[in-house]
Amino acid sequence: MKFNQEPVVKDLVLIGGGHSHVAVIKMFGMKPMPGVRLTLIARDVQTPYSGMLPGYVAGHYDYDQAHVDLRPLTQFASARLFHDTAIGIDTNNKQIICKNRPPVSYDLLSINIGSRPEIATVPGASEFTTPVKPINRFVDRWHQLVQRVLKKNGPHRIAVVGAGAAGVEILLAIQFRLRQLLDQHQRANEQLEFHLISKSKQIMPSFPVAVAEKFEHILTQRQVRVHRGAEAILADAGGLNLIDGSRIALDEVLWVTGASAPQWIKDSGLAVDERGFMQANDQLQSTSHNDIFGAGDIVNVANYPRAKAGVFAVRQGKPLADNLRRALLARPLKPFKPQKALLSLVSSGDKYAVANKSFINFGGKFVWAWKDWIDRRWVAQYSDLPKMNDQHKTSIDPSLADKNTLKDISAIAMRCGGCGAKVGANVLSQAISELKPAPRDDILIGLHEPDDAAVVEVPAGKVMVHTVDYFRSFIDDPYTFGQIAANHSLSDIFAMGAEPQSALAIATVPFGIEVKVEDTLRQLMAGAMLMLNDANAALVGGHTSEGAELALGFSVNGLADREKILRKAGMQRGDVLILTKALGTGTLFAADMQQKAKGRWIDEAIMSMVQSNRIASKVLFLHGATACTDVTGFGLLGHLVEMIKPSGVDVEIDLQSLPLIEGALETVEMGILSSLQPANVRLRRAILNRQAASESVLYPLVFDPQTSGGLLASIPAVKADECLQQLIQAGYSRSAIVGRVVVESDNLEPVTLIV
Repeated sequence: MKFNQEPVVKDLVLIGGGHSHVAVIKMFGMKPMPGVRLTLIARDVQTPYSGMLPGYVAGHYDYDQAHVDLRPLTQFASARLFHDTAIGIDTNNKQIICKNRPPVSYDLLSINIGSRPEIATVPGASEFTTPVKPINRFVDRWHQLVQRVLKKNGPHRIAVVGAGAAGVEILLAIQFRLRQLLDQHQRANEQLEFHLISKSKQIMPSFPVAVAEKFEHILTQRQVRVHRGAEAILADAGGLNLIDGSRIALDEVLWVTGASAPQWIKDSGLAVDERGFMQANDQLQSTSHNDIFGAGDIVNVANYPRAKAGVFAVRQGKPLADNLRRALLARPLKPFKPQKALLSLVSSGDKYAVANKSFINFGGKFVWAWKDWIDRRWVAQYSDLPKMNDQHKTSIDPSLADKNTLKDISAIAMRCGGCGAKVGANVLSQAISELKPAPRDDILIGLHEPDDAAVVEVPAGKVMVHTVDYFRSFIDDPYTFGQIAANHSLSDIFAMGAEPQSALAIATVPFGIEVKVEDTLRQLMAGAMLMLNDANAALVGGHTSEGAELALGFSVNGLADREKILRKAGMQRGDVLILTKALGTGTLFAADMQQKAKGRWIDEAIMSMVQSNRIASKVLFLHGATACTDVTGFGLLGHLVEMIKPSGVDVEIDLQSLPLIEGALETVEMGILSSLQPANVRLRRAILNRQAASESVLYPLVFDPQTSGGLLASIPAVKADECLQQLIQAGYSRSAIVGRVVVESDNLEPVTLIV
């Protein structure tokens, strides 16, 4: 990640990665503000572009083409990306309540989370239908729908409730794609039956009659049954009941009716309209809270009510960014007046579209090509990011900061070293006051005692296992980093078959005003405590100081029976080698620093790193593991060599069997490797067939340094399959048998890589 060297004075937090916010992020990346920390809270790391959804459904775009990847975009802006869902706002304490993490503090807040169809008023609709919004959730459910259609023999009846432009467009896209897929599977198109439920007599009622008639003609040609003046009043597993007493038997129902807002906006105390959307003034600012802004579907601009359409969110991006910047500087805000005439480009799934603006409309293949060009250009501006000069991005431009901000930054810059670099006592005590270490009877003096050191008891018959790890953060989320750092440190204990007992933390927190330092420390240690308490390891103390970069480490003590300690030595001829996690964190985060890793790749890597090795250790031990280690900085080969030498054996590793995190192979093929890779590659002398193996695309990954990697263990062959099955059942889905132990040879190279 790129670290912003400016001390933090103010927090600007964005909820949602919608069309307006991606513009805000890029603009703040192009012209950063000193002292301002930008944070995005997003449910999905790749946000869909609504204009390309029908084309994606129709098969004209792949996933990446139709989505903006928020990970490299936030990297570009030196912004923090918190992958979570906001569920409320504590406006009194200025905190966002999230689903899966501690509250996030803000000085200025903006909301751009979109809307969802209005289905709560129709019994059964929430349970038995598929809402098209939020789009990111619909994408997954669309793929499930496709699989159901392809697996089922016989007729399949599909309805779309809502005959506005969005409903008509998505229905025609679905029909086009499903017919295409059935043709590929040599199945008759007649198996598909489509219904459009229109509450109004005219479909697309917000459009001129001429446009509606064009699509009426298309729907007739495509044999779609249009139910005009119909209203769904009940949904169940077998179909829909309409208000006129009729019933339509259906297999799938998609809901594309009027928009509604999540309840938490109103529950947070923000002023809302009659439908629950945030009320905003002409400056896109909440009418009830001056420190909260918003854009897109979630907002109702009182003086300029507009339909819930993505084009309005796109146009609001720049004025929103300008007013957020002005608000941070305590300068007057500027009003934004949206356009009256809206250009609409509505497609029919088969690369045909109709254009409409006011009462001018026309259609054709060329209109779809025009729409395609506009949509691709919009996504490209947030995907093909310019290279920024780091010095330019972090230099202080007095025109971008008020006097108080510059004064705060100057004061923070004059920090002392030595013990003067410690975090202040008040900040530290407040940050750790909410921490509740795992209760253990053998901790005699612990975290919340005033003494100079912790005191722990070693039970009779046990030996103590010590380990320590410490590294600087490579991600922008202190809560998640806290989990990873604690997990990484605990893994050494688990690799030896020991039970963690206590932990001492050593943390470095970036410079900032006291409230920002306290918030970062609270987030960091909350994440760490999640993993420590899960392992029943009591946090008993530590040391915290200020520095340029966020860093965290732990000294962990564990307890073990002397006779049951798992060591690196002990591999036996005939043993099978099992790896419990996929490889690739080194190359992926090297790519992440260069903004070349996809968000979903990093997301999977983070999920792997926060998965504890605690249960895996127990499974391996129960199946008679003869030797074990955790795979971390030295890579698979480096840690394997540490096991081979004291065991007096050779090993064979099957490169094709190595589990890989998604994207790791792609980043290696780009030539992107960790900075530690060259040092690890020096161990290639341990490989017998290194010349032949080096020609494999998988070869670099045996040297890839891992953070919070999996366990590598040798298991008796007769127990290997059962052990692997139990690991997978325990949640280690990427566990794999990667090789076997063979008799020691006279060769100086003990490792053979099977290509």
